[in-house]
Amino acid sequence: MAGIITTGNTPKALWPGVHSFFGMKYNEHPEEYRDLFEVVPSSKNYEEDVLVTGFGLATIKDQTAGVNYTSNNQKWLQRYTHVVYGLGFICSREEVEDNLYGELATKRAAALAFSMRTTKEIVHANHINRMTDGNYTGGDGSVLLVATHTTESGSQSNILSPAADLSETALEDIGVMVMTAKNDKGLQMPLIMMSLHVPPNEWFEAHRILKSVLQNDTANNAINVLKSTNAIPNGIKMNHYFTDPDAWGVKTNCPNGFMSFERRPREFTRDVDFDTENQKHKATERYISGWTDWRCWYGTAGA
Repeated sequence: MAGIITTGNTPKALWPGVHSFFGMKYNEHPEEYRDLFEVVPSSKNYEEDVLVTGFGLATIKDQTAGVNYTSNNQKWLQRYTHVVYGLGFICSREEVEDNLYGELATKRAAALAFSMRTTKEIVHANHINRMTDGNYTGGDGSVLLVATHTTESGSQSNILSPAADLSETALEDIGVMVMTAKNDKGLQMPLIMMSLHVPPNEWFEAHRILKSVLQNDTANNAINVLKSTNAIPNGIKMNHYFTDPDAWGVKTNCPNGFMSFERRPREFTRDVDFDTENQKHKATERYISGWTDWRCWYGTAGA
């Protein structure tokens, strides 16, 4: 009876007589981690992402003189080493004999799939939940959100200062930071805000800010520039797994930002223990997530 049953998000026909595993569970949210992370398949033990600087400004070439040559260099190497996540449950032989197998297996399979799915969401959301936690740093040795990211042109910031709760003014201030962002050589980058990411507590306020025709919460007869210019083209993304009720941020179009490498998709297997005759059922999945270039995220932990 040992062997792989199925892969992917939905186990089917895992046990004889069990045809549906998801009729007795809560509905699920869409895969919210995909709103933040670029999901890439992987076929290696680990993946390496190298951040390389560009060049500085061009210089004037004098007549009969040669062109000035420069070089770019590697800033840091971010290694993504895959991790296996797994969970299982056991059905006794007596449960099968007493005709309890099908009912219990259905409920347990649904719960197992839900646990695996929720684990993956939390693993990815924790990069935001820990964005100012000094125990979790990126390739440049800094936390994700800080005012002192080291570059060849001096320190750069992707954190709103002073910290502020979500508002039209705060979001515009973040927008200015994004639009004036520099690369490691100090040259202007073509960064734009792509999406606003908020916890459930800020969902309604986010909609009032971005979707009001006029300025939000003011008597001024002025247009809402964020809406009229489509400043955040991919709109509002709520993440149920953000733990800080007033932390928020924007994802930019920076390449090599939030990365999620999937080595092995979710896999459901079963086996029978010889001594106990218990039927063991488990799910495993292998992946890793993180970020390479911190310019993918500008935000605040809230006031």
